[in-house]
Amino acid sequence: MIVNKNDFHSFLKKVNSGLGNFSEVIVPYHIRSDDEKPALHFFRFEESKLPNLNFFRTVDPLKILFYLTREKVYPLGQKNHTRIIVGVKACDIKALHLLDKAMLQSGFVDPAYKQWRENTLIISSDCDFLHETCSCNLVNGHPYSESGYDLNLSVIDGNYLIGIGSERSQEFIELMKREITVANSTISDLEIVKSNREKVFDQLVEKNNPLNHSSDFSEFRKVEHKNWEEVSKECIGCGACTNICPTCYCLILNDESSEKDFVKVRSYDSCQWYGYARVAGGGTPRPKMTERFRNRYLCKFDYMHKNFGEIGCTGCGRCTEACAAKIDFREVVKNVSAIAQEVN
Repeated sequence: MIVNKNDFHSFLKKVNSGLGNFSEVIVPYHIRSDDEKPALHFFRFEESKLPNLNFFRTVDPLKILFYLTREKVYPLGQKNHTRIIVGVKACDIKALHLLDKAMLQSGFVDPAYKQWRENTLIISSDCDFLHETCSCNLVNGHPYSESGYDLNLSVIDGNYLIGIGSERSQEFIELMKREITVANSTISDLEIVKSNREKVFDQLVEKNNPLNHSSDFSEFRKVEHKNWEEVSKECIGCGACTNICPTCYCLILNDESSEKDFVKVRSYDSCQWYGYARVAGGGTPRPKMTERFRNRYLCKFDYMHKNFGEIGCTGCGRCTEACAAKIDFREVVKNVSAIAQEVN
């Protein structure tokens, strides 16, 4: 399907104002006027602002809209409204797929996460620009979604080519057809999208070529601790990397009950913090920063692969951007991978 960009934005305004059975539309907006360092965040749709749907990923991961930084999990309130999130990027779609395995398919179901997933329509969009830390190509990803979305948007001049990814998007499509003009796409349209995607992917490959590394992470665990000490020497253990990561989901469950009410609240935890996994007697399995630093990389490339059949890094680059010590995640993976290959 092909729709005019302005018509589509007008349609989103109507949906956000109550059209259909959707109660909220969330889109990415620029929050800086500085063109050298553009940054986007998800906000509720505002009629006075134009969303940036086909730029690069937002500063915060999509995860924060499904697995909140702090959320009451008992008693669980009913989320009866259905929302739409537009402009989601492939790296976040991939991360959500992994979180689904952890939260919905591993023998334990997180009820709050399940409600958010069931009540959300996801409209992804191709990346037509790259952030300086983007590296999805290094972990078998692409700057465009291939699955996991309900609808996907690709820019063709002043139009969007809309790809359909699920049956649940049908209500939205029928509503859109009643409100704006929708045309059928042509082979020429598909070729333009393919060409645009290849162009951006080639730029991504060229940018990350100096940081290219092996895709075999099976020997990471065998790398000696002295090597981890070298790559972790600048880490201060602030936890910014885990909080901003789209696939980290470690939690603390707090009892905030009162005399009359039994209340449990879930909030983020971080394997980079000294107190992580500390027991009542004060003991901790990873007392040294190097050990906690190493654990994060093993979790992404070893533990998650064993548990879910896929690695836990989607190449979004947020951890590198957020790191107070300016540690480049890609460089660490490259260096450790090289050592691991020698061990092998």
